[in-house]
Amino acid sequence: MADKEMIQEKIGEALGLEKAAQKAVEQLDSRGLLEPEHVKKLSKMKDEAGKQEQKMEELVQELTDSDGFDSSTIEEKAAETAEKASKIMETYLGENPDTQEALEFLCLAEGGEVVHYEVLASVAKDVKNKKFGTQVRAILKQEKGHLNLCTKLAKNNAASA
Repeated sequence: MADKEMIQEKIGEALGLEKAAQKAVEQLDSRGLLEPEHVKKLSKMKDEAGKQEQKMEELVQELTDSDGFDSSTIEEKAAETAEKASKIMETYLGENPDTQEALEFLCLAEGGEVVHYEVLASVAKDVKNKKFGTQVRAILKQEKGHLNLCTKLAKNNAASA
């Protein structure tokens, strides 16, 4: 059985990755690293991530009431994770990044989100609030779609180079 502290930590990490993924799309676009056709597709993904973030934040409030979770602990972990992800992006992209590196970084980021939601889905049975598991599985499905989109964009970009 997963303990409450670990579940709170994983929720915070998932939330932080949601925030970081949205910020990454904005930054990569503003730096001119994404082609216009990428921006159109990735903007939809970014909007979905914003909705997922909002759903998770609402769920955190419910879990605070129903399961005694500590929302400030979760928010602290989310902020820490978002900061780490931003640093990882800067390290990954280096001095002179190109479109391919930008797309591959988004694949990396989306893969991280998929893993975190997979973990949350596996521990959902240990949370009294059953809405948690349902919501996490719905987000996981969307995240897998985001990873597939980023992978497709990276592959197509490489093939056309």
